[in-house]
Amino acid sequence: MIKLLSTFVLALFGSVVLFANDKVEKPVSEKPAMDIVDLAASTDFLTTLVAAVKAGDLVDVLKGDGPFTVFAPTNEAFAKLPAGTVEDLLKPENKAKLIEILTYHVVAGKVKSTDLTDGQKAKTVQGQEITVSLKDGKAMINNATVTAADIEATNGIVHVIDTVIMPK
Repeated sequence: MIKLLSTFVLALFGSVVLFANDKVEKPVSEKPAMDIVDLAASTDFLTTLVAAVKAGDLVDVLKGDGPFTVFAPTNEAFAKLPAGTVEDLLKPENKAKLIEILTYHVVAGKVKSTDLTDGQKAKTVQGQEITVSLKDGKAMINNATVTAADIEATNGIVHVIDTVIMPK
């Protein structure tokens, strides 16, 4: 379980960086001063993700050395899920499912948006692959659009996405 969590955190915060669309949010300066967890915790639009990482006991993993690439869903992304989904996932009895979903948002390593190619596949810490699409100046991870890319943290990189991506 610890190995899976470590891999999840690595993947979530370190491997794939994507192009952003015109509505890019820039929550941090160019010089990283915080790890992935602290970066997310200091960002108002990532509070649901932070709560989920805490509920999944993934904080220590995501504070690890990395590097990780994390595709971080915004609060609005979580709000798009069916009513009650987030609340159910945060319950202790659903921790395994929560971890599965969160680790699907992490790729091991650090990949900048300039390294991405259309149709590229990347294995997540969860074990399944995500697919990168580049179209009309936008980068997508599965069905999620990257709204902010290449946000540096001391242990990886974060790409903000507008939809929670779900493993199959």
